Amino acid sequence: MPSRELPFPLFDADNHLYETEDAFTRYLPEVYRGAIEYVQVRGRTKIAVRGRISEYIPNPTFSKVARPGAQEDYFRRGNPEGRSYREIVGKPIESVPAFREPGPRLELMDEQGIERSLMFPTLASLLEERMRDDPELTHAAVHALNRWLDEVWSFGYQDRIFTAPVITLPIVERGVQELEWCLERGARVVLVRPAPAYGVGGPRSIALPEFDPFWRLVQESGTLVAFHSSDSGYQRYAADWEGKRREYLPFTLQPFREIGQWRAVEDMVGSLICHGCLSRFPDLKIATIETGSSWVGPLLEKLGVAFKKMPQGFQEDPVEQMRRLIHVSPFIEDDMSALADLLGIDRVLFGSDYPHPEGKADPITFVDDLAGLSDEAKAKIMGGNLSRLIPA
Repeated sequence: MPSRELPFPLFDADNHLYETEDAFTRYLPEVYRGAIEYVQVRGRTKIAVRGRISEYIPNPTFSKVARPGAQEDYFRRGNPEGRSYREIVGKPIESVPAFREPGPRLELMDEQGIERSLMFPTLASLLEERMRDDPELTHAAVHALNRWLDEVWSFGYQDRIFTAPVITLPIVERGVQELEWCLERGARVVLVRPAPAYGVGGPRSIALPEFDPFWRLVQESGTLVAFHSSDSGYQRYAADWEGKRREYLPFTLQPFREIGQWRAVEDMVGSLICHGCLSRFPDLKIATIETGSSWVGPLLEKLGVAFKKMPQGFQEDPVEQMRRLIHVSPFIEDDMSALADLLGIDRVLFGSDYPHPEGKADPITFVDDLAGLSDEAKAKIMGGNLSRLIPA
C-alpha cells in the first residue's frame, strides 16, 4: 500500500531503470564489436568505450546501487559538515528486479501509489559524448540500446510504463529513421540529450533548420521530447578554466562545475527559441527532466532583454513562447511556487528520479513540497499536466 492516499492519480515524469551488461552490446553490429566493453580493473568491473575506461558510473553493472533517496537530505539541507559523496550516500544496496524488469517495477509502482511513469535509462547518458567524433558509431550504439529497451521493457508497458528510447542526431536522416522505428513500436516519449549534435562537420544546434525533418515528425506524431540530464560535454568548458582535462563525473563534488551545472539545458531551450524551432513548430511537446529549475528565471530574463533590444530577431515574444511550450520537472529542493509563477502551473511536472540516490525514496511525498499550492494545482503537477502531454 502507498504511504498515503491522494485524491488524484500520479504520473511520475522521472523514473529510471538500470541497464544490464548486455544492454549496449546485444544488438551492436559486428563491425563495432569491442567499441563498448566491460573490463576488470583491480577486481572491479568498469565500462570501456572505444578502449577508454570510464568512471562516469562507479559500478556500471548496477549489481549494487546507491539507496533510493539517499541524498534527499543533502539536497534539502546542504552539507555543512563537508561530508564526502560516499559519506552522504552511505552503503550501497543490492539491485532488485524492479530496477531491471517492467513486471516487478509495475508491482512496485502499485506499492508506491504511482499510476503511470516515464522510464529513462541510466548508463545511456554517457554514450553520445564518448562517441561524438564518430557519428556512425553513435547511431549504431543508440539503435542497439533502443532495440534492447524495446525487447526488455517495451515503450509502453501495459500503458503505464512509458520507456523513453534515445534519439541522437549527428546525421539528421538517421535520427529521423530512428524516431520512425521507435514510433512504429509505440514510443510516446523520446530522450534527447541537451547538447549540440556532433556531425561530420562538427557540432551544431538541433534547433537549426537542418533538423526540421526531425521536428516535423515529432510534431505530427505528438511525441513528447524529454531533454534529460546527460553528459552534455560541458566538462570541456570547465576544463578550459581549470587547465586540465578530466572526464565528467556526475557523482564527484566539484565546486566550479556546480555553478554552471545546468548551463546545457539553458542553452538548449534558448536555442530552440532563438533559432526559431519553436516558431516553425508551435505544437511541439517539450519537457526538461532532471535538470531542475534554477536556470528558468535567468533564461526568461535574458530572453526578455534580447526581445527588447532586437524584436526583429523573433517571430513572437520569446518569454511567452517559453511559457507556452516548455514544461519543467523541478528538483525536490526547488521553490515550486516560484516556478509556477514563472512558467504557469500547467508547465510544472512531478518527477521523483526514483530509484536514484538524488531523488525521492518515497515518490508520493513529492506532494509535501507543494504545500503552498491549491489542491487543483497539486493535481496538475502530480500527474494532470503530464497526462495532457501523454493522454491515456
